[in-house]
Amino acid sequence: MPFQTLADVRAMLARLPAPDQASILAAEARNGQLTKPPGALGRLEKLAIWMGGWQGTDKPTADKPQIVIFAGNHGVTAKGVSAFPAEVTAQMVANFAHGGAAINQLARAFGAKLDVHALDLGTPTADFTESPAMTEDEVVEAMRRGYEAVNLEADLFVAGEMGIGNTTAAAAIATALFGGVGWAGRGTGVDDAGLRRKEAAVAAGLERHKAVLDDPLQVLRCLGGREIAAMAGAYLGARMGRVPVILDGFIACAAAAVLEKAAPGALDHCVAGHQSAEGAHARLLEKLGKEPLLSLGLRLGEGSGAALAIGVVQGAVACHSGMATFAEAGVAAGA
Repeated sequence: MPFQTLADVRAMLARLPAPDQASILAAEARNGQLTKPPGALGRLEKLAIWMGGWQGTDKPTADKPQIVIFAGNHGVTAKGVSAFPAEVTAQMVANFAHGGAAINQLARAFGAKLDVHALDLGTPTADFTESPAMTEDEVVEAMRRGYEAVNLEADLFVAGEMGIGNTTAAAAIATALFGGVGWAGRGTGVDDAGLRRKEAAVAAGLERHKAVLDDPLQVLRCLGGREIAAMAGAYLGARMGRVPVILDGFIACAAAAVLEKAAPGALDHCVAGHQSAEGAHARLLEKLGKEPLLSLGLRLGEGSGAALAIGVVQGAVACHSGMATFAEAGVAAGA
């Protein structure tokens, strides 16, 4: 097992690998020799160099992407925080398995391997307004499931989620980590009364667990969900394996934020795939210092926005690694 306690997770966060600086320099040098004016490909150039640093090469690839969806159920749904019943989680997991969801189509479009991990759907987390959502053993097990789900042979990783009630958990995590108000949004489409119930649940959860709000991993345990913990574990596993990550929407970024608050720089191997339509996602991206690659008004979850951004990263590395240099093409370089 990669870790058995939250103390083990903290120890791992204290020894995170860094990108390979020699590969970054080599990728920058290659970028300067390609048959284009300097900077003509904008952010694509930085993306390719970033990929090279984590892959340890001046010619990065993105032809073996992996998408993993983690699914979990939440006890806080008893407070009426979602427009859909908890049974939808299992129903959507079956839809993923049968290839009928949006993420299945996007994975196919970009050549990504798709895996789905259902995390104890028959046993929801506890209602975090009344007790911690998970015990330490439960949160560690969920993080371990995420950590071990990452294929270290992949050259790009995306984590998606499915879990009725998880925008409420993500809002509670964001509020605990960054303070302020207004982190709760409409999620699956709750009405005004449903939004007030979400806000009340978040406030009650923070009051209930105020003694641990200065510890990001305890915030995850007390306010999160199994799928959120699994995503955090997956991002940690990708970092330890030097696999670049594309972050999805509000829930995925809330999971990632736990790591960043616990160990600043823990998300250096991550880029933000998109800015979703969930109201607080732009604010969360700002807190994380991540500029999204896309902004298409998505609010589906499932990893869908990050999956679309795989195409952007693939375009970046295709140009960087496949283009000819001026010398190879026999083209005169600029002065």
